[in-house]
Amino acid sequence: MASVANQVRRNRQIRAREVRVIGDDGEQVGIMLTPDALKMAMDAGLDLVEVSPNARPPVCKIMDFGRFKYQQQKKAQEARKKTTVVQIKEIKVRPKTDDHDFNTKLKHTRRFLENGDRVKVTVFFRGREIVHKDRGMMVLDRMVEAVKDIAKVDQLPRSEGRTMSLLLAPLPK
Repeated sequence: MASVANQVRRNRQIRAREVRVIGDDGEQVGIMLTPDALKMAMDAGLDLVEVSPNARPPVCKIMDFGRFKYQQQKKAQEARKKTTVVQIKEIKVRPKTDDHDFNTKLKHTRRFLENGDRVKVTVFFRGREIVHKDRGMMVLDRMVEAVKDIAKVDQLPRSEGRTMSLLLAPLPK
């Protein structure tokens, strides 16, 4: 918020020799020397604010800078309010996970997906279980099949060391 105010030049901070001036009523006044534009703003009891510094010549507007800062803060606050944070939740299972435990993990997975979070389903292999990667794949396929009505596979199953994982994303509503 303060960074927006620091980036905008106003009054004597404007370095250009001449500027295109927009009056406080929104009407274009024209191109004039910076000191003349500054005097015009001071006479109106307002600030000369550079709104488009990259234009040739730069565009400056006569306005109340405090009000401008306040409006910028409100816009930033609204933008932050509308953003949604998507988290990745992780569900860990084993190739020998029993039905009851699997169903519990499935309930958690469904709840996370319904809340709009992504879910990473990870199968851990211990000891000689690593030889039976097909069983891990069966567990992942079973999970995908159980949530296919509310989720899609975002990342196909990948094997990394002693783990195999896939990423599920909720379907758009």
